[in-house]
Amino acid sequence: MDVEISAELPKLKKKGRMFGLRTITRLGRITYDAIKFEGDNTIKKEVIARFLTAETASADNTPPPITPQYYKFKYKGLVERDGRQVYVFQLSPRKKRVGTFKGEIWLDKDTTLPIREAGRFSKNPSVFIKRFDFVRVYDIRDGVAYPRQTTGVVATRLWGKAEVFIDFHNFTKLPTDQASALTSENSRNKTPR
Repeated sequence: MDVEISAELPKLKKKGRMFGLRTITRLGRITYDAIKFEGDNTIKKEVIARFLTAETASADNTPPPITPQYYKFKYKGLVERDGRQVYVFQLSPRKKRVGTFKGEIWLDKDTTLPIREAGRFSKNPSVFIKRFDFVRVYDIRDGVAYPRQTTGVVATRLWGKAEVFIDFHNFTKLPTDQASALTSENSRNKTPR
């Protein structure tokens, strides 16, 4: 799928934007191929590259699934969002781990697939991060929830607030033989340099 990542360090007045391809293998491994970057190199190296490294590394250390085994759920109600009925649940992790978050999840009433996740990560993956708040929005197609947009606001210890906006589009499912070839090619160039 195509991905556009925009990032900003408002305190330093620096911005940047990367266009690329995101590939997820059948085993769940995530890789990125950078196609084009515009903006300040600080954003490229210190924000976008770190984000991509964290996301590809977290795929190897998959966070616990959003299930009652790992989270406490509190039902908040049934509401209508974007023309569909959704269940809203408040979540809190049973144990603070990297990748778990405290916040809420919206589940489609008909499919029980996620429509939206929002909250604050309960344990920071880096000593340079104070807080990481995020919102993930999904599209449901053919019985699968695909990411559409992720927004993150990170309070860093070095640069103040960092804002990251990620848009996903043009999802395509590759045949198995093409996916295998692309995966081996992607493993050589994971993040922008």
